Amino acid sequence: MSDADKFLYVDRNLVNNPLAQADWATKKLVWVPSERLGFETGSVKEEHGDEVVVELADSGKKVRVNKDDVQKMNPPKFSKVEDMAELTCLNEASVLHNLKERYYSGLIYTYSGLFCVVINPYKNLPIYSEEIVEMYKGKKRHEMPPHIYAITDTAYRSMMQDREDQSILCTGESGAGKTENTKKVIQYLAHVASSHKTKKDQSSSVLSHGELEKQLLQANPILEAFGNAKTVKNDNSSRFGKFIRINFDVNGYIVGANIETYLLEKSRAIRQAKEERTFHMFYYMLTGAGDKLRSELCLESYNKYRFLSNGNVTIPGQQDRDMYLETTEAMRIMGFPEEEQIGLLRVISSVLQLGNMSFKKERHSDQASMPDDTAAQKVCHLMGMNVTDFTRAILSPRIKVGRDYVQKAQTQEQAEFAVEALAKATYERMFRWLVMRINKALDKTKRQGASFIGILDIAGFEIFDLNSFEQLCINYTNEKLQQLFNHTMFILEQEEYQREGIEWSFIDFGLDLQPCIELIEKPASPPGILALLDEECWFPKATDKSFVEKVLQEQGTHPKFHKPKKLKDEADFCIMHYAGKVDYKADEWLMKNMDPLNDNVATLLNQSTDKFVSELWKDVDRIVGLDKVAGMSELPGAFKTRKGMFRTVGQLYKEQLSKLMATLKNTNPNFVRCIIPNHEKKAGKLEPHLVLDQLRCNGVLEGIRICRQGFPNRIVFQEFRQRYEILTPNAIPKGFMDGKQACVLMIKALELDPNLFRIGQSKVFFRAGVLAHLEEERDMKITDVIINFQAWCRGYVARKAFAKRQQQLTAMRVIQRNCSAYLKLRNWQWWRLFTKVKPLLQVSRQEEEMQAKDEELNKVREKQMVAEQQLKEMELKQQQLGAEKLALQEQLQAEMDLCTEADEMRNRLVAKKQELEEILHDLEARVEEEEERANHLQTEKKKMQQNIADLEQQLDEEEAARQKLQLEKVTMEAKLKKTEEDVMVLDDHNNKLSKEKKLMEERIAEFTTNLAEEEEKSKSLQKLKNKHEAMITDLEDRLRREEKQRQELEKNRRKLEGDSTELTDQIAELQAQIAELRAQLAKKEEELQEALARIEEEAAQKNLAQKKIRELEAQLSELQEDLELERAARTKAEKHRRDLGEELEALKTELEDTLDSTAAQQELRTKRETEVTHLKKTLEDEAKVHEQLVTEMRQKHGQAFDELNEQLEQVKRNKVSVEKTKQALESERNELQIELKTLMQGKGESEQRRKKAETLLQELQVKHAESERQRFEFAEKVAKMQTELDNVNALLSEAEGKSIKASKDCSSVESTLQDVQEVLQEETRQKLALNTRLRQLEDEQSGLREQLEEEEEVKRNMEKQMSSMQAQLADMKKKMEQEASFLENTEETKKRVQRDLEAVTQRLDERNAAFDKLDKTKTRLQQELDDMLVDQDHLRQIVSNLEKKQKKFDQMLAEEKSVSARYAEERDRAEAEAREKETRVLALARELDTIRDLKDEMDRTNKLLRAEMEDLVSSKDDVGKSVHDLEKSKRSMEQQLEEMKTQLEELEDELQATEDAKLRLEVNMQAMKAQYERDLQGRDELGEEKKRQLLKQVREMEMELEDERKQRTLAMAARKKMELDLKDLEAAIDQANKNRDEALKQLKKVQAQMKDLLRELEDTRVSREEILAQSKENEKKVKSMEAEMIQLQEELAAAERAKRQAQQERDELQDEINNQANKGTLGSEERRRLEARIAQLEEELEEEQNNTELVNDRLKRALLQTDQINVELTAERSTSQRLEGARSQMERQNKELKLKLTELEGAVKSKYKATIAALEAKIIQLEEQLDIETKERQQASKLVRRTEKRLKEVILQVDDERRNTDQFKDQSEKLNSRMKQLKRQLEEAEEEAQRANANRRKLQRELEDATESADAMNREVNSLKVKLRRGDLPFTMRRIVSRSGIESDEDPEAKIETPEPKPE
Repeated sequence: MSDADKFLYVDRNLVNNPLAQADWATKKLVWVPSERLGFETGSVKEEHGDEVVVELADSGKKVRVNKDDVQKMNPPKFSKVEDMAELTCLNEASVLHNLKERYYSGLIYTYSGLFCVVINPYKNLPIYSEEIVEMYKGKKRHEMPPHIYAITDTAYRSMMQDREDQSILCTGESGAGKTENTKKVIQYLAHVASSHKTKKDQSSSVLSHGELEKQLLQANPILEAFGNAKTVKNDNSSRFGKFIRINFDVNGYIVGANIETYLLEKSRAIRQAKEERTFHMFYYMLTGAGDKLRSELCLESYNKYRFLSNGNVTIPGQQDRDMYLETTEAMRIMGFPEEEQIGLLRVISSVLQLGNMSFKKERHSDQASMPDDTAAQKVCHLMGMNVTDFTRAILSPRIKVGRDYVQKAQTQEQAEFAVEALAKATYERMFRWLVMRINKALDKTKRQGASFIGILDIAGFEIFDLNSFEQLCINYTNEKLQQLFNHTMFILEQEEYQREGIEWSFIDFGLDLQPCIELIEKPASPPGILALLDEECWFPKATDKSFVEKVLQEQGTHPKFHKPKKLKDEADFCIMHYAGKVDYKADEWLMKNMDPLNDNVATLLNQSTDKFVSELWKDVDRIVGLDKVAGMSELPGAFKTRKGMFRTVGQLYKEQLSKLMATLKNTNPNFVRCIIPNHEKKAGKLEPHLVLDQLRCNGVLEGIRICRQGFPNRIVFQEFRQRYEILTPNAIPKGFMDGKQACVLMIKALELDPNLFRIGQSKVFFRAGVLAHLEEERDMKITDVIINFQAWCRGYVARKAFAKRQQQLTAMRVIQRNCSAYLKLRNWQWWRLFTKVKPLLQVSRQEEEMQAKDEELNKVREKQMVAEQQLKEMELKQQQLGAEKLALQEQLQAEMDLCTEADEMRNRLVAKKQELEEILHDLEARVEEEEERANHLQTEKKKMQQNIADLEQQLDEEEAARQKLQLEKVTMEAKLKKTEEDVMVLDDHNNKLSKEKKLMEERIAEFTTNLAEEEEKSKSLQKLKNKHEAMITDLEDRLRREEKQRQELEKNRRKLEGDSTELTDQIAELQAQIAELRAQLAKKEEELQEALARIEEEAAQKNLAQKKIRELEAQLSELQEDLELERAARTKAEKHRRDLGEELEALKTELEDTLDSTAAQQELRTKRETEVTHLKKTLEDEAKVHEQLVTEMRQKHGQAFDELNEQLEQVKRNKVSVEKTKQALESERNELQIELKTLMQGKGESEQRRKKAETLLQELQVKHAESERQRFEFAEKVAKMQTELDNVNALLSEAEGKSIKASKDCSSVESTLQDVQEVLQEETRQKLALNTRLRQLEDEQSGLREQLEEEEEVKRNMEKQMSSMQAQLADMKKKMEQEASFLENTEETKKRVQRDLEAVTQRLDERNAAFDKLDKTKTRLQQELDDMLVDQDHLRQIVSNLEKKQKKFDQMLAEEKSVSARYAEERDRAEAEAREKETRVLALARELDTIRDLKDEMDRTNKLLRAEMEDLVSSKDDVGKSVHDLEKSKRSMEQQLEEMKTQLEELEDELQATEDAKLRLEVNMQAMKAQYERDLQGRDELGEEKKRQLLKQVREMEMELEDERKQRTLAMAARKKMELDLKDLEAAIDQANKNRDEALKQLKKVQAQMKDLLRELEDTRVSREEILAQSKENEKKVKSMEAEMIQLQEELAAAERAKRQAQQERDELQDEINNQANKGTLGSEERRRLEARIAQLEEELEEEQNNTELVNDRLKRALLQTDQINVELTAERSTSQRLEGARSQMERQNKELKLKLTELEGAVKSKYKATIAALEAKIIQLEEQLDIETKERQQASKLVRRTEKRLKEVILQVDDERRNTDQFKDQSEKLNSRMKQLKRQLEEAEEEAQRANANRRKLQRELEDATESADAMNREVNSLKVKLRRGDLPFTMRRIVSRSGIESDEDPEAKIETPEPKPE
């Protein structure tokens, strides 16, 4: 492995470590949260409810953790996986662990779905060389390890193949490596797509070879020099975002590039943080410039520049001088002339000099001054400006105010701000010009770009302690980019699922981020943050505080907008982004958004003598001037003249971003996420929390969340079958089968939940976590197989050793026996004689042996004859093959001729193609010229459009000026009209003076009428006195009614005390029920223990079956060894055959040598004969041994077959017993359900009692409302009395008005009249508003009129009884004092009752808490019970029914919540309307008081005027001329007085109407309260009904539990029978085996298997807990959805409120509601019809899908048949090739044999033919024997295969049963989760009941407040009565007392001050 491979490829030997796999499987490893490491590995040891005890792997420490915090660990197979989307457990811990492991191994690139995650290595890696580029070139993404080159190559290839534009989005924090990765992308594209590799484009290309690519690579150093800087995190941090667009032609060569920049951090040019630098180019210039250049640029040392905050900060490993030379060289390559380079440096130097300008404050004013202008002179020298103009523009700029320009002196702060803004603007404009210049250099080629690849290098999501406007822009960009990623991922997932034909409800995850994006960018209704910021920028007096207030007002209710939890100094508002919550501080946002500049300096720079500077500042008219910021332009015209002339930073950035997103949406995006491992810039160190935060911000975890929604794990059919077929051995039948069908059968056998997988056309799709479960099962299976294999091997070795020992023992016995026999016989004479005679006995047998030899020779000769015949046949065949060979050679020659002709044709076509390509290049050149012309015309068109736009703007300005002139003209005309009217008035005045005599005579007549009117006044005053006495009688009636109400309250209190006693009895009953439940729980625990014991026994039976299977496998292995021995024997026989052939050849040579010597021949003959006999014996022995082996094999196979049949029968018996146990468990489950139902009934009864108490409370509240209504009626009566008083006052004012005769104070009277008129106008407006609202209440007017008539009748009666009531006042006073004491006692008793009630409610809460605890314990026990419910077939039906019930219940809950929300909104609305009406009434009362004060003042003035009039009348004789004047003024005054009287009358009528409206509103308020109480009752009834339904469901569950109990008892009985059978079987086994040792070994194996089963049980528990956690997450999602529903309902309610306000009449509203109801019915009918249509369409779709699936199946079969035919064809071709090779070999052998035969015939002749024939016959016999043996071996192998197949079928059946058990476990876990959901719903219902209790308490408190207010009213009434009896109050005081009766509702303790009577 090379150095580069170490940093690219994973060492799979370390990953596929079997020890790690076993460790993961046995220890149940999980991830536990850790503060230090993020997550630590641990193994689950114990489980306690919702908590788990985990032992940490590193420290061995045990920790108790919540189950929700524990995350699953992936199997070791997924360690260091290249694509994290393949992880079966997708969670934060697994992602972090995978990245960490790869990073520590040197692998910095990792895929995560569409993302490529890059972690900065902080060192140079050898993975960017040209060899690596070539290695990745043209390869697919999955063929190579992760790399930025792989991403780039896929983008390039897809652009070339699909002709679709591509984009690569690099995001991340500063220092994460974005810029470096963009460099690598450009480097790769420049290498792969460079045009200098071919010579085709030489004619069309303007540049030399490779110059464009070189320029593209050199653009980066220039941008880095001017746009990058050193920060704390990164030494070369890009302080701007860029989008590099590389254009390619049709052939894929680079033809140009374009760069766009975003959000340059221009503030870095004027100030930097500690240990940071400004942009690199400042330091490059100061260190690298020569002496001549330094003097030309006026450069100084680092420390003399104020804008370089930290002086000379160096970067380690980098020389600024070298970087300066590199930058200038890059500019030279890019084609920058020397003038432009020096212009750039002059601008940079001027920016530094601007920082050295200092200002001071003058002594006597705030004006700024510049004591030293050396820096200003340098700036002007560098920028080409006049010094005096520049200093004047900064210190006292001209600002437009209205139409005129004014010079405004600037303060020191303003001048410094202007200079800093100028420095930032100049650097930004210079940078923009630089980018434009680079784009111009990169776009020189004349070739047209067919497509492009865009590379986006932009900052990632930022969350700092202090987030400002820049962070909002960056986070807004990342929200849009993340939305793009979600949308593209959604599209790719949709394409994948559609391609694979999977049913999936598609979700556009891009819409998840839309609310946050709309919060920022929405233009209106309601406007977003950027729109509000732009709106505030247009107001001159707007501040950051007003902007924040507006944002809170407009977006306060937005779900993604929150008020900050921090202090106001730290944050102003908070936004919920996808990466987290971000607090923003809105300091200087308006300034940053407007980006104001000193427009005077800007115009100077525009007029600069330096061309470079003037070009930078050519668009001066677009800037924001100082008059926008200074606030001087307070006239509206100042803003309107420039409106539309400039745009804010937010608007520009929004447009720029929208353009970028539009281009990105039109491309195929590729995502790269860069991550910082640590802030210390150390290699090999990774901080987990830092990486997790970045993963969250970069959207990697968001992508994983989306992956979890679908099916993230995909496996090809072949891989799935190959890896997991071990789990389903018998599922797939024999023979060939399609991969999809095989996977379908395997998944059916695995019995997975259909929601967990989908089967496509080429892959199987799984949800997250399913593959981990399958891996666990596979590991368990493999461990079982290996354990069985090891056990069999050990048994085989032990048996072999034992057999060897037995053979040794028998051999020793034989040797000993022979030795003892020899010792006995050795001295016996007959034995000696026998030993000497025995060798001589063989002589008699020689003749027989000779005869046998002759027979053998004859046989050999016959064989020789047969061989000769075969030779002749082979020769004939050879001749035929030769003829065929010649024919084939001729055919080959003909085909070769055809090939040569085709080559010639191809060469001709290539030549034509080249000619056409040349023509094409010419045409392309022409097209490019035409396009250049078109571009030139477009630029001219744009210029013309700009000129037109400028002219239009000028026209707009002129039109605005013209409109102003017209307005002034109108004002002047109005003034002229006023003067003419004044002249007319003077004329009228003269006319009036002529008529004064007549008026004086009329006055005398009026005096007499006034006297009569004053007499009428005295009469009216007497009437008023009578009315006041009637009022006193009304008040006494009110007191009597309130006494009756108090008596009713006491009765209600007694009822409540009785209810409290009933509640205590109910609590006692509940306690008894709880005790019964505890006893039942104890019984259930005992039953649980019994079930556990049964499961252990069944596990033992299962272990026995597995043991037998292992023994059979051992027998199979023995048979396989026997087969191997036979194969070895066969090889030995073949060796013997070869040796015999060699000996034959040796014999032939010896025969040739020994022709002459006959004696030697005879000896040789005898030797050969002995060898032949020896060979025969050996062959016969081997044949016998082979036959014995075959018989033994047959016997073993028969035994194995019988044993397998017996095992099958036992398995069937076990299955029957398991089904019985299943039925018993189902009966137990039904029993538990019945118990649950009884519990829920008890709970429902308690709820009914609670509701009774609530109904009593509601009755009390109704009575309280009636008392309130009576109080309001009394208030109405008082108001009527007050109106009558006002009428009397009006009569008085008329009488006094007629007595006015003077004209001195006429002007003062006119001013008061004007004030009164203004007040009248305001009141008329309010009157109109009230009338519009009063129209809605017209239906209730009739009732109020009837009440008015009744009150008038009561009033008449009261006037009659006035005299009698005065006598009874003293008695009433005594009674009132007694009642007050009685009220105090009742209040004390009421408080005591309330305390008792609170105590009772506390006890109830405690009981409910205890009940909840019992419920929790019960749920825990039920969970443990449900773990044992393994074998239940019909649980799926139950689950489906429960799910339907759950859906119904959820719908009911949603309806109830909507109803409650609606009622709450109506209540709030009614309260708000009541408050508004009360405030209006108070305002009207205040205005009445002011009008009365004005009337009193008028009375006083009238009196004064009357006195003056009398004086004037007395002095009439003395003054003659003044009489006419006085008479004229008198007439005018009288007219005015009459007008005032009419106005006053109108005012009093309006006041009366407003008071009537107030009364009506109060009545409406009472009706609304009653309606709200009725709604509350309805809600409670709905809650009770739902609780009853829940109780019914719980009872049904208890019934099911009881059924399960019954089934469990049946299973117990079956288990006992099985135990008896087991005992019989064990006895039989003991009798058959008679080996105690083997039984002990089997027991040990059983114990090991028990441990495995317990491990499996623990794994199932873990999986159950995961499912529970998932259900909790689902519940959380449901709750969030409900919250969103509530928000939507609130918005609906707001809309309805607006609608109601807009409606004019209540009758019309009801008609509209009816119409809407009719529409709703029509809409529901339409919806049903549409749903039916949709169902029909879905059925048709399903039919079409079935048809398509059938067609696909047929296609697959056809493809498979074609594949088979192809395979057969290839096989036949290979066989034909083999035959041809064999034929050629045979021909060679034939030739050789012919030559040898001729030689032998010549040498040996006919004498030795007999011997050769005999030998050949022997060879033929041996071959026949070999053939027989091969046939027998084939038969044996067939038998072995059959037995193997049977074994596999048995294993598959066992696996199927195991899968069934797992499925039953999963179903039981689902039931448990369902039960938990129901209990949670019960708890929620109880919480709602508690809320209702809280509302009840609140109403009780309001009742108490009402009683207190009634007491206060009684006290006031008593005091008034006392004062009336005394009679010491004047008439004015009584009138004030009557008013205080109205105001007593609001302030009962207010004191009435008696004003002194004024003298007339």
